[in-house]
Amino acid sequence: MANHKSALKRIRQSNAKRLLNRYYHKTARTAMKVLRSEEDKKSAQDQLPKVISLLDKLAKKNIIHKNKAANLKSKLTKHVNKLA
Repeated sequence: MANHKSALKRIRQSNAKRLLNRYYHKTARTAMKVLRSEEDKKSAQDQLPKVISLLDKLAKKNIIHKNKAANLKSKLTKHVNKLA
């Protein structure tokens, strides 16, 4: 257990940040799953910019690596373009 006041505060801060990061990551994963399951091209094209924005925010906050965000955006864009 931490003995210093600053260490206790750091534990509280990191735990709060961890929960927020989990929430943001899970929200983005759910949005990607919804987009992948979409059959209608029009609605998928409407959702794509929102999902890309979520991925960019995750990469900016270092929750996921920027290259992973780029790969996911590329795959999702290909998927939407392939829809009939």
